[in-house]
Amino acid sequence: MQTPPIKKFVLETYGCQMNTADSELVEGILLKLGLEKTQDLHEADAIFLNTCAIRENAEVKVHSRLGNLRKIKQVKPELIIGVLGCMAQNLKDDLLKNKPYVDIILGPDSYRNIPKLMNRHLIEKKSIVDTKLSKYEVYEDMFPSRGDTFNAWVSIMRGCDKFCSFCIVPFTRGRERSRSVDSVVTEVKKAVDEGYVEITLLGQNVNSYKHEKKSFAELLLAVSDIPGVKRIRYTSPHPQDINVELLEVMASRANICNYVHFPMQSGSNEVLKRMNRTYTREHFYYMAKKIREIMPNCGLSTDIIVGFPGETDEQFRETLDLMEKIKFNSAYTFKYSSRPYTKAAQFSDQLPKQLKKDRLDEMLKLQRKHTLELNMKKVGNFEQVLIEKESKKSANHWAGRTDSNEWVIVEKNHSKIKDIIPVEIIEASGVILRGKEITGA
Repeated sequence: MQTPPIKKFVLETYGCQMNTADSELVEGILLKLGLEKTQDLHEADAIFLNTCAIRENAEVKVHSRLGNLRKIKQVKPELIIGVLGCMAQNLKDDLLKNKPYVDIILGPDSYRNIPKLMNRHLIEKKSIVDTKLSKYEVYEDMFPSRGDTFNAWVSIMRGCDKFCSFCIVPFTRGRERSRSVDSVVTEVKKAVDEGYVEITLLGQNVNSYKHEKKSFAELLLAVSDIPGVKRIRYTSPHPQDINVELLEVMASRANICNYVHFPMQSGSNEVLKRMNRTYTREHFYYMAKKIREIMPNCGLSTDIIVGFPGETDEQFRETLDLMEKIKFNSAYTFKYSSRPYTKAAQFSDQLPKQLKKDRLDEMLKLQRKHTLELNMKKVGNFEQVLIEKESKKSANHWAGRTDSNEWVIVEKNHSKIKDIIPVEIIEASGVILRGKEITGA
C-alpha cells in the first residue's frame, strides 16, 4: 500500500527563546510547502519536536514525549516523527540506536533541508540525519511564521564562542556568527508591518554581535530608528560584553526598554573561574552599579547556578552576599545539571542532589524578598504598561509588562492587547504588581 504524502503537521517547542524563534522559522518553511498546522497529534501526518539539550529536565521531557509518540506510530505507521534542534545535534547516536521509530533528525543548522526531506520517506524508509554544524548559516533570507500577537523574536546571531564549562551550546549550535544589520532591519520592518509592537533581539551571546565592524550598540540604534517599533528588548547577554557604549545607547532611546538581563551564575571568583565565565565578582558588581547609574530604575534580572561541582558553603554564601549587594528584580535560578561533553561534567567533586536543593531553596527565599522589596518601591509610581494577555486569574483583567519588565495586573477598560497604557501602581504582591489605568490623560 502506498504511503500518503504529508498534509498536516504538529510542531512542539522545548527550551529557550532561541528555540521558539527557530520553531517559528521551521513553521514558516512548512507552511510555505502548503502543509497545514494542527494541534491534534492523531490527525497529524508529521510531528516535530524542537528540542533543548541545555538542561537535563528538558531532555527527560522529550524522551517521555517520544515514548508517547511511539504508541501513536504503532497505530499509524505512516506517521513521520522528527527531532530537531540541540538534542538532535547532541544525542543523534542515542536516538538512532534506541529510538529507530524517529524518522528525521535535524540539527539547528539544517532547517533549509526540510523541503527536500519532507516526502523522502516515500522512497527511503531509513532515518534521515543531518546534524552538520555551519560556520555561516544565520537564516537571514528566511522569514518566520510568528506565533505571538505583540512580540516578534528576531534572531540576530547564532552559536557561542564563550565555552563556559557547564554549557553545551558551543557543541550543539556551533561558533558565533552574526547576521547583517540590513537583514535584521528588513525583518523588523516586516514584523512591524504585520502589527508587532515589541521586538526582542535574540542571540546565545547577543551583545557579542559583530558584523562587518558593526557592534551590537550600532545594531540597536538601527532597529530603534525603525518607525513603529515601540519597544525593544534583547536576550541573552554576557557580562564580559556589556559596556558603557551599549548602556548609553539604551539610555538615549525611549523605545529601548529600561531592562537588562545580566547573568551572574555565581558570586564566587573561584567558582566563576571553574565555570570559565571570564569575569570576576568585582567586575560584575561594578557593571551592575554602572547599569543602574546610567539607567536609573533599570530592571535587572539574572541567572544563577547553585551546586556547581566543588562549590563550598562559603562560596555559596559569597553568591548570596552579592545578591544582597545588587538586589536583582528577578532571578532564574537552577540546580547545576551535568551535561555530556562539557568540562564540568568531568569534575570529580559533584555535589549531592539534596545539598543542591537546600541551597536553591535558600536562594529562592532571598530572591523573593528582594523582588517584593523592589516592587514595593514601585507603589505610587506611574508606569507605561504594554498589554500582553488576559490575566490567568480573572477574565476582567489584563496582564502586561512595564518598560523595566515587571508584570502588572490591571482591570480591563477600553484597552486591548498591544496597547501601551499609563498605569498607576497601587499594590505589590510577590512578583506581581497591581495597577489602575489612568484615563482621561
